[in-house]
Amino acid sequence: MIVPARFNGPRDSANGGYTCGLVAAELGAGGAEVSLRAPPPLETELAVERDGEVVRVSDGDAVVAEGRPADVDVGALPEPVDVEQAEATVAAGQERWTTAHPFPTCFVCGPGRKDHDGLDIYPVELDDRWVATWTPEEPGMVWPALDCPTAAPIMSPGKDPPIVLARLGAVIDQEPAVGEPHVLVSWELGRDGRKREAACALFDAEGRALARSRALWIELRPG
Repeated sequence: MIVPARFNGPRDSANGGYTCGLVAAELGAGGAEVSLRAPPPLETELAVERDGEVVRVSDGDAVVAEGRPADVDVGALPEPVDVEQAEATVAAGQERWTTAHPFPTCFVCGPGRKDHDGLDIYPVELDDRWVATWTPEEPGMVWPALDCPTAAPIMSPGKDPPIVLARLGAVIDQEPAVGEPHVLVSWELGRDGRKREAACALFDAEGRALARSRALWIELRPG
């Protein structure tokens, strides 16, 4: 397994959601949960090993990620948000997300990417949830799309310390249509010290839920 440099999260390591998606693909079917044990390196050949239902990805002796089949419980899904409302919300409020972004070249949500080079997902607060719009330009990007929006309810860029993904579980009931607008809705699930959990749901333009995720993030220590 090799993560191309294009799919970075922090500048020098892979986007967590993209990496988790690669691991989930090795599992083959159904819902999956992937734990990241170390920052996934870019442009590096990683060993993939299956042990029963567990898929383990390693860089030499260091375990980078472990994935296993899982049901992903996010509780009741929020109401979908109309595409036009989501677009207007993002247009009016995305500066809060993009101005002090800790990883501005992130493939999913970094404002420093060239147009159409990343996923251009910029979550914005709407009442007690966060919304973002996404028009897929290529297949196979649902896992990263379900990753970064879960950071929005649990971190304020420029105010809180950066957080990094530690675990991501996802279920994809239906792949989104390439070229069609979709809406991502995310919400907080809870906090415990430096640990923070949030969820995300992907809806199509008709308001149908296509996929969902649950993420565990860890707040980085100062320095």
